[in-house]
Amino acid sequence: MAGFQSFATLILAGSLLSGCMTATPPVDVTRFHNARLAPIVPGTVSIRANVTDDDRSIEYASYNAALLRELQRVGFTEARDDSEKSDYVVRYTLERAVLSAGGARSPVSVGVGGSTGSRGSGVGLGIGIDLSGPPKDKIVTDLSVRIAKRLNGNVVWEGRASVEAKEGSPAAQPGLAASKLAEALFKDFPGESGTTIRVK
Repeated sequence: MAGFQSFATLILAGSLLSGCMTATPPVDVTRFHNARLAPIVPGTVSIRANVTDDDRSIEYASYNAALLRELQRVGFTEARDDSEKSDYVVRYTLERAVLSAGGARSPVSVGVGGSTGSRGSGVGLGIGIDLSGPPKDKIVTDLSVRIAKRLNGNVVWEGRASVEAKEGSPAAQPGLAASKLAEALFKDFPGESGTTIRVK
């Protein structure tokens, strides 16, 4: 019986995990490059954020790590000893804003915390009562990245990824958003230029 309970627990945990994964919203990605005529040769990179808010240093660290991981996956390496001599400079801009249920977008960046509990409820006997309240606002996260040659400053690749997630949901948290956006942005690198795709 104990073995069966353990097995049942594993099945339940797996289903919950897969449910969380499928609940992750899709990412809209657009990329621009001229790789067909001038192939991008991977080399060493240094990553720099176009920082507009010093209070979000932890969030920027998450994006630095996520971008480096994806850059390494497609063949680049980190310039560790002297970043001033890297082959490429990768600069990125991060913007987070609130998209209200009515469609208005707040221009200010926000910090998002976790939330617990549920606001929805249902009653049996064939009678449904919606107690969920008004629709939640969404957190819009935009990540823009440029890869430029250090020697002459020429941009060889640039891309933008955007995701919308309900406020308070796991997908709205900086860490998960960083991984999701970076992974989508560098999927099938360098990607098709000038086309917006949706990555699930």
